[in-house]
Order: sequence, then C-alpha cells, then structure tokens
Amino acid sequence: MRLFIAIQFDRQVLNALTHFQDELKKCAVIGNYTKADNLHLTMAFIGEYNDPDAVLSAMKTVTFKPFEIELDGYGRFGEIFWAGVSGEKKLTSLANQLRQALSDADIPYDKKSFRPHITLIRRTSFRGDNRIPVECISDCGMTVKRISLMKSERGKNGMIYTEVGYIEG
Repeated sequence: MRLFIAIQFDRQVLNALTHFQDELKKCAVIGNYTKADNLHLTMAFIGEYNDPDAVLSAMKTVTFKPFEIELDGYGRFGEIFWAGVSGEKKLTSLANQLRQALSDADIPYDKKSFRPHITLIRRTSFRGDNRIPVECISDCGMTVKRISLMKSERGKNGMIYTEVGYIEG
C-alpha cells in the first residue's frame, strides 16, 4: 500500500487552485495537471508500507494547534509546476515532528528535505517561450485543523488518493 501524510484543502482553497490551473491552461501551459481531488500538501511520503495502523499510531504521538496557511506564489522544480504556501515555519516544524514520529516507530519514509508546495502540473512545458505567463495566484487561505494519512492507488484514469485516517489539532 502506497502511503503519505498530507494536508488536504478546503473547498475555497481548491477552487483558487483549480482557477489558477485554468488560467495556466489558457496561457498554453501544458502538462499533466493534478486533478482537484488530488491537490494536497505532502508532509511526509512513506511509499510502499502495509501497516497504516502503525502509521496512524505514530501520527497520534504528534500534537499541534490549528494554524493558518495561505496560498503564496508559485514556481518550478524541473518539470514540476507548484503553488507555494505561507506559514513555512509552522509547516516545517509539524513535518519534522511527523517525520520524527515515523522514525521513532521504525516506519521508513522519504528523507528528502521538506519543501512545502502543492504540485499543480507534472511534465510542464510552455508553448512559445519558457516563462510563467500568469501574474499571480489569488489570495486564499485556510485553517489547518487536520493532518491526513492518505493511500495512493493507480486507477484507470490516473492516481486516486483516499484518506485512511487523520489526526486533529
């Protein structure tokens, strides 16, 4: 079972993100756009691991208070086009706590540095020049009250992400 820990977004943030994706499409940005149902912010990627209950138990050792995040900027990592979020200090602290809980429980996870972002497009390319043709992403935010354990499965129309458990702040 392929697992990851993530923040899922409320409808307002999802609407802002999908509107931004629509603007990118109008500007001839091509690639594999992330479906609205799959937009999230990964806190820790676990990968193949067949004991979600153990992961949830580790997650439950982490406590946090609800906090605010806002959409903030965008950029590229190679062929990945992403949206940024404010509140990096709190996000990084929470991600570090979650990752430490996974380590303490001997649950393997991807140890790449945490860089909070929302993947909007994979295999991004631009028709014409190689610039980002949209001025900005709309101001929008939410209160993070819940961290989800997600399962990723390949379906006939792409990846399907399903929440299998969560912790609340």
